[in-house]
Amino acid sequence: MKLTTDYLQETLNGRFEYSLLQELVEVGQFKRAPVGSYLIRPGEYIRSVPFIIRGSVKIMRPDQEGREALLYYLGGQDACAMSLTCCLGSKRSEITAVVEEETELIAIPVEKVDEWLCRYSTWKQFVFQTYQKRFDNLLMTIDEVIFHKLDERLLTYLHKKVASCQCTVLNITHEEIARDLATSREVISRLLKQLEKDGHIQLMRHKITMLA
Repeated sequence: MKLTTDYLQETLNGRFEYSLLQELVEVGQFKRAPVGSYLIRPGEYIRSVPFIIRGSVKIMRPDQEGREALLYYLGGQDACAMSLTCCLGSKRSEITAVVEEETELIAIPVEKVDEWLCRYSTWKQFVFQTYQKRFDNLLMTIDEVIFHKLDERLLTYLHKKVASCQCTVLNITHEEIARDLATSREVISRLLKQLEKDGHIQLMRHKITMLA
């Protein structure tokens, strides 16, 4: 697909000024990313920042033993705050970005990220809003770990995934959930069965349907 200013203006609902849309068309690279593909890996220098048009991308941070903690999800009209930070500071990536639902995105060259901060007020506002959104996500995660029990965290996790993919049926295994929440598959399976008994979800093979 070839990007056009008309397509971006309609898709982004007038979020950016027309001159910025023209630059996005000129320098941005439109991509379709299939489920399971990696957009960013730890240790890589980030050459472009993914701006998500539609879809869902999971952002995780690995530790020294290779375990990964879920940080947040990206959905439509989102960008990754961690990748913005790395490209502005010319740092190597500390995160993994993996596609959860088929995703359409625009890869924006890193040199434009800084340049547009000075030239376009809507871009500057977008970047600041992205940082604020991720800071709020971080506070919510801290609150969940400190103040909430694992069953409450699990239900919040499922609702976040539903909001990210804008669907009610999640294609996910108990093992994947356990990795994201840093616990065991057995514990997750037990809690999911309790959530099903309470009427929150319906369990199927490798699928979870949210009911409430």
